[in-house]
Amino acid sequence: MATWTSRTVTSTRHEWEVPAAPPWGAALADIESATAVAATHYRKVHGYADDAPIPGNALQFHTADDAIVISFTAERPSA
Repeated sequence: MATWTSRTVTSTRHEWEVPAAPPWGAALADIESATAVAATHYRKVHGYADDAPIPGNALQFHTADDAIVISFTAERPSA
């Protein structure tokens, strides 16, 4: 009899891209707005209350060619 199990997990990456064209980069207001929307969506996806704090590492910020990308990945078991 087997002593192991298996599962398939589906990951969905949610992204918000803020333009950051040289030489000035991204505007603070745009970063703050995109971060707020991403945090709201994070709460919704994970079933948190609208005013619940999110973990400090919930959102990731990455640089792209001419943008800053704010993202998080959500995983769920496949059906």
